[in-house]
Amino acid sequence: MQSTARVVVIGGGVVGVSTLYHLAKMGWSDAVLLERHELTSGSTWHAAGLLPLFNMSYSVGKLHQYSVELYPSLEEETELNVGFSNVTNIRLATSPDRMDEYLYYAGVAQTIGVDVDFLTPEQVKEVWPLCQTEGIIGAIQHPADGYIQPADLTQALAKGARMRGAKIHRNTVVTGIAQKPNGEWVVSTDKGDITCEHVVSASGNFARQTGAMVGLDIPVVPVEHQYIVTEPHPDILERRAKGLPEMGVLRESDASWYMREEAGGLLLGPYEVGAPACYLDGPADNAEYELFPDALDRLEPYIISAIERVPAFAEVGLKKVYNGAIAYTPDGSPIVGPAWNLKNFWLNEGHSFGITAAGGAGWQLAHWIVEGEPSIDMMGVDPRRFGDYASRGYLIEKNEEAYAKVFTVHYPDEEREAARPLRQTPCYDRMKKLGAVFGSVFGWERPNWFAPEGYELTDADLDKPEVILNHNHPAVEGEPIREKWSFRRSNYFEHVGNECRHVSEKVGLQDMSAFAKCEISGPGAEAWLDTLLTNAIPKKVGRVSLSYLLTAKGGVRSEFTVYKVAPQRYYLVSAGAFERHDHDYLRKALPGDGSVSFERLTTAMGVLVLAGPRSRDVLAKVTGANLSNEAFPWLTGQKISIGAAPVDALRVNFIGELGWEIHHPIEMQNYIFDKLMAAGAEFDIKPFGIRAMDSMRLEKSYKLIPRELSVEYSAFESGLDRFVSMKKPTFQGRDALLAWRERGVSNAFVTMEVHDVTDADARGSEVIYLGDKVVGRVTSGGYGWRVGKSLALAMVGPEHAAPGTELEIAILGKRHRATVIADSPFDPDNQALRS
Repeated sequence: MQSTARVVVIGGGVVGVSTLYHLAKMGWSDAVLLERHELTSGSTWHAAGLLPLFNMSYSVGKLHQYSVELYPSLEEETELNVGFSNVTNIRLATSPDRMDEYLYYAGVAQTIGVDVDFLTPEQVKEVWPLCQTEGIIGAIQHPADGYIQPADLTQALAKGARMRGAKIHRNTVVTGIAQKPNGEWVVSTDKGDITCEHVVSASGNFARQTGAMVGLDIPVVPVEHQYIVTEPHPDILERRAKGLPEMGVLRESDASWYMREEAGGLLLGPYEVGAPACYLDGPADNAEYELFPDALDRLEPYIISAIERVPAFAEVGLKKVYNGAIAYTPDGSPIVGPAWNLKNFWLNEGHSFGITAAGGAGWQLAHWIVEGEPSIDMMGVDPRRFGDYASRGYLIEKNEEAYAKVFTVHYPDEEREAARPLRQTPCYDRMKKLGAVFGSVFGWERPNWFAPEGYELTDADLDKPEVILNHNHPAVEGEPIREKWSFRRSNYFEHVGNECRHVSEKVGLQDMSAFAKCEISGPGAEAWLDTLLTNAIPKKVGRVSLSYLLTAKGGVRSEFTVYKVAPQRYYLVSAGAFERHDHDYLRKALPGDGSVSFERLTTAMGVLVLAGPRSRDVLAKVTGANLSNEAFPWLTGQKISIGAAPVDALRVNFIGELGWEIHHPIEMQNYIFDKLMAAGAEFDIKPFGIRAMDSMRLEKSYKLIPRELSVEYSAFESGLDRFVSMKKPTFQGRDALLAWRERGVSNAFVTMEVHDVTDADARGSEVIYLGDKVVGRVTSGGYGWRVGKSLALAMVGPEHAAPGTELEIAILGKRHRATVIADSPFDPDNQALRS
């Protein structure tokens, strides 16, 4: 075995081999894969081989799309049969919410480039004659979908990698991984050491053990998955004898199972409640082709449902029950990308749909390693979307939940309950008493909206469908149900509107302590930030600016509020959901001479947002600071006292009203909260939540990562011109951004008014049409209560970006006329902000 390589991939399942294949395909032939036993001896060998294109995540959807397009081509390239059966995939709907999910997904699919057909119950019967269609209201079908033989696919990828010079070493155990002072990695094995530039962990069920070798707590824990294979059925054998096509993969979504033909019989795979996490400390060293004892008692409701839908399933005997481990993450999506805190260490782990994602994950990770950036938006699978709160116990609860909810309706406003409330700000209980209905971001509890006192939904309000999966609301034991999830305007719609109007007319208070916060300091702080971020760095103490970190290609990676606290000291605030992501990029970019220091302040500092036309009046009652426009203008910050508490008050907010972000020592939060609420009583102060904030930011055309801001869009395409200082001689991505503009842009950011909306606003990912031509996609949408309009933020072709342009947006299958309007339909001159 060689002693050096450019990159070492650890793990010989389909994901690891795909990574090796794509690295070699991009020219990195000096790549090595290490597998402790034989290729596919982990989860790959017992996978059912399904290729579901359906996914609500843009990132995962793109990975799946690539895989399904790649796999058939491997046979011609390698002359090995991959066992691809393009039988299509049919997903049934037996509830209105499920059909809404499919209608919404169809827009996601179209913007990605995936074909989806809608079927009537009669058409379902035609393509799946063994299926009983009673209770079905419709279905969708993916014509390009089907299934594949995982072992054959892996061997084809392995041959393709070897053909390009890559090496695979089987029966080679990794015993340690260490990084040298010069940044090179040394991967130790039972057959010797390999020194390399990059390491990729694709070790599946061993992910946590591999991570522990380099000090990473990788947020992956497997869960047991069972599927059942029957003996051959006469009707299926007869179909084959007649040369009839194989029936597609059938998914009874509302009952949480899939079914397909297998060797003349049927294969049933349920995703049941109660499936346990496994391999909590990793498999045994000698684990190979391992299965667990079956637990059919857990599957009883799903088997009964399958028999009712496909009676033939009960007419033959069981041939085999497989119960094997599948790697999971807390949200069910894989982790693909750079590890945090480590340079040139990469993760391709947590693949619960590994066969489907393997091709795309290997493709994008290879791009990331070779070119320094992925070619598509990968925020949905970035390993840094979880933080250090994702402990072993957290993973057990969340991963079991993610498994049980594979088939649940993926509502856009869904908030899952497991392992909550975990991270609570001090004012959590106060907000709860005021009626807060909480959501969770990066483990933090954050009020989404506020219900009136005594507000509760009845069973009639919930109107649950008579199906196994009828979970359409948050369920916290011992607490009333106050929210019903929907793709349409739901019960909280009017209450969010009340919050928006109240803030706009009076004054509101919001907890935004989940913001990611850090301090950059040192003699080189200003110069370093200036060469890193797009906007001019504040030169005067107390100044605040909004700035962006671009990719090397000119796309938008991160957004920061930059506040100059003191000479060579800067306080940076960014999105709470991306704390580990944003801070990791900052840390890795620090100069090596020690001239710049980074300090994480997220859990040390709380943030309360005081906003509305009476916010100055409230704040004036608790501070002696001069709050006038002359003394405290917009986009500035000051150190002031609220009562006895020292705070940094920043004259900024994300809703477009007069107001302050009050950054304070977290341990003083309740003192400050109480002071503000008491001072605001005479002005009718009330709390407001994230959903009201989102409605109001749409009215200001404010942008979010990774919606309007993405690595796929240049900063100019996203309309960030005024935050990009081309006067600066350099900043990260500057030259690439200029080159992007010179060769021509493909997208333009627009704000749109959507007409004739009655019960469903755009949410994001809807298709925009000019006639029958697709000309763009919605990035965010909702109702603007201050302007009284249904709004959408979108990316369209530049030729369609002029105000007054008439287009159409498809919302849940219905086209609505939509007009491009000027940005910031509420207060375009920022008079409220500056008042």
